[in-house]
Amino acid sequence: MAETIAAAYARRNPRSAELAPKFKEFFPSGGAGHDGYTGFPFPLTIARGLGPRKWDVDGNEYIDFHMGSASLLLGHAHPQVVEALVNAAPGGSHYGAPVEAALEWGEKVHDLIPCADKIRFVASGGEATMYAMRVARAHTGKNKIVRWQSHYHGAHDYAMPGNLAPWDVPASAGVPRGAIESVIVLPPDLNALERVLATDNDVAGVITEGSGASYGTVPLPEGFLEGVRKLTRQYGVVMILDEVITGFRWSPGGLQGKFGLEPDVCTLAKILTGGLPGGAVAGREEFMQVMNQTGDAHHDRHQRLQHGGTFNANPYCAATGNAALSIVATGEMQNNADRAADRLRRGMREAVDRYEVEACVYGESSTFHIYFGARSLEGLDANQLKAIPPEIANNFRQALQVRGMDIMSRTSGVTSGTHTDEDIDRALEAFDGAIKAMMDEGLVRHS
Repeated sequence: MAETIAAAYARRNPRSAELAPKFKEFFPSGGAGHDGYTGFPFPLTIARGLGPRKWDVDGNEYIDFHMGSASLLLGHAHPQVVEALVNAAPGGSHYGAPVEAALEWGEKVHDLIPCADKIRFVASGGEATMYAMRVARAHTGKNKIVRWQSHYHGAHDYAMPGNLAPWDVPASAGVPRGAIESVIVLPPDLNALERVLATDNDVAGVITEGSGASYGTVPLPEGFLEGVRKLTRQYGVVMILDEVITGFRWSPGGLQGKFGLEPDVCTLAKILTGGLPGGAVAGREEFMQVMNQTGDAHHDRHQRLQHGGTFNANPYCAATGNAALSIVATGEMQNNADRAADRLRRGMREAVDRYEVEACVYGESSTFHIYFGARSLEGLDANQLKAIPPEIANNFRQALQVRGMDIMSRTSGVTSGTHTDEDIDRALEAFDGAIKAMMDEGLVRHS
């Protein structure tokens, strides 16, 4: 009898298995910093990465399509980013004052991102969406934010309603009722948005994940973003484009640069810093001026958006951000990543067709997604596309891992500009083997 996926995973990873209970001694559920860093029966513990590859503590090598939760368009440990960090490190991490490198970094964001008249650096993508919502409220004097079912905007209170089904229940315990009541969760339907904007005059802004929910796991209808732009202008509310993942990945100017979209405010992170912690809120002058200090005590206390953060625009992130955006600006990395993802998606579709598996492969730019349960996305909504059974998602990822390939979440991943044709060939071999293993264990079925 052939070795099962679970048995092969356990056999290859004894050190990761040994470390798992030790993680649980100190961290809830064993996750040191993220709910996604857990796994059944244990997660892999990674030791290092270089380019498109990473290695775990047992010495196993992986072609990586997790890419630091999509932050590593340039691959692991890009030489120019590493050099920038090494050069900055001896000078210190924090001065409590502006640094010239942050000015250069901001200028690069301004030059690349169309809506970035003004930029404020923050410490994470989640913090960026939190402040973007606050900018919308401060600018309009209104209270409510419209968001779309299953779009992901971080883990703060105002991002929890509508993140997971059922949509009327926050995705986390501990979210106060006031936060829930200030968020309007809608299906991705422009008619539904217009009804809300026409009848509720307390809407400050609409936030949208530019790729569709969870970096395109749930694609948006054609023309949707343009429709949001039209309606937000018509009703005088702020359009927030969440480009935490699409920013600098879809193009040097992000999704807005690629498609000529004009949001009022956008959020950035991940690639922005070259893979270090950090993010930014960027937007048009008229919206971002709510952060201006005027010297008028009453205005600055009651009408201004207050913003702080110990490690915002710190010298290390400014150095690596400058290095990364200098490379990103050429567009070469994006073109390479897109070509790799396109070839990967085509090869995966061929395998699905060859084995007549009830699954479909899709994605845009440098992303790929596999949905098990249908040969087409037609008629599927967020409830279905994001509700892949845990036993399918877990076994699929582990079947890939035992064959030397890792993905990002559920059944999806991203490419980097460093993935080669050889990497894609090996990944397609791993995918082929994973599909056969899942068929052998009755986890997927013929169409």
